[in-house]
Order: sequence, then structure tokens, then C-alpha cells
Amino acid sequence: MNIASFTADDFNVFKIDGLEPRMDALKERIQPKLQALGEHFSHRLSVMTGDEMFPHVAKHARRKVNPPKDTWVAFAANSRGYKMMPHFQIGLWETHMFIWYAVIYEAPNKMEIGKNLEQQADRLVKNIPSHYVWSMDHTKPEVIPHESLGVEDLNAMFNRLQTVKKAEILCGIQISRDDAIQLNDDDFIKTIQDAFEHLLPLYKLN
Repeated sequence: MNIASFTADDFNVFKIDGLEPRMDALKERIQPKLQALGEHFSHRLSVMTGDEMFPHVAKHARRKVNPPKDTWVAFAANSRGYKMMPHFQIGLWETHMFIWYAVIYEAPNKMEIGKNLEQQADRLVKNIPSHYVWSMDHTKPEVIPHESLGVEDLNAMFNRLQTVKKAEILCGIQISRDDAIQLNDDDFIKTIQDAFEHLLPLYKLN
């Protein structure tokens, strides 16, 4: 299956009103692209991480009224699900695409992960590229630029992951809609691969 970059029409799916019409457009336009990304990068991430990684395309099955504002494919070392595992994501909102390393609130080993991250904060503040961003809530598009953070700021987020039940931590890149639609298919794949390589050290701290 060929991998195709995201287009303006893909981002415009999130302008469609109503749950069913938007879901129909998601299934027709975006999910085939996410499935292709899933097949391609699950193999690459398996080699990179040393774990067998499985792709999971978001189904939004529990939604009854509100249409989804974003969608994604996640990669985790579990064939049955990803929310309980540290994982990677590729996806998009109306305004941008994202590539994440993520530990969300369902993960049972958040405390251990938070401690490992905290122990490496000095190294992470230097080694994560300045244009990367952090999030503490995967359901919201707002992010914190890495370049604005010091070791104490990172440690505050990592400590919160250990102590707050609903805490989450995500790190990665956001690419604006306008920049994303300019990427040709080869540059699209290279951009994602480069992001995963920079995020791999975070996954290795699990």
C-alpha cells in the first residue's frame, strides 16, 4: 500500500458538521492513509525499539453525538490496544498534524516511567530538539514548546505523571496544516521517521 501525505481535503474533514457525515469522511479519506502508515511504520518501529509494534487506527467507536476533532494511528507493543502502553502516534487536527511519543492516563506503569524520565531530565532538556513540544493532555491541541522549558519544568511534568491519576505526558512535533500539505510523499515519510528517531530515547526509558 502506497503512503500518501496529508492534503487540504484531509484537514477539511474536521470542518464537516455532524457525527455521521464526519465519520464517513474520516473512513473514506483519512483512515486508509492511517492504515498505510500503520503498516509501514509498525515494521520500522519494531526494528528501532526491539519490541514487536502493532498499529491501531482510531475508530472513535464510543462517540454518539460529538464528531471527533482529531484522529490518528498509534503504535504499541500490544496487539489488543495501545492506551495502556507507552506508544507512538501519527495524526491530525484541523490545524496541524502531529507525531507523538505518548503515555496517557490509562497506562498502569506511569509512576515508573515518570521516575525514569525524571532521572534523565538533564539529558532530555539538552537532547530533545528545540522545536519539539510537550503536552499534558492528548485531547487538547495546546502544547508547551520544549525551548521554553528548563530541567525544573520538565521535572514538574514528570513528577505530575507519577502523582496525579489522570496525568499524561506527550512529546513530539506539530506541523502546521500549511506546511504539512506542502510535503511530498517522500518528505512526509522522512519527517515521520526523523521524529520517531528523536523520540526513541524516551521510549527506551520505559
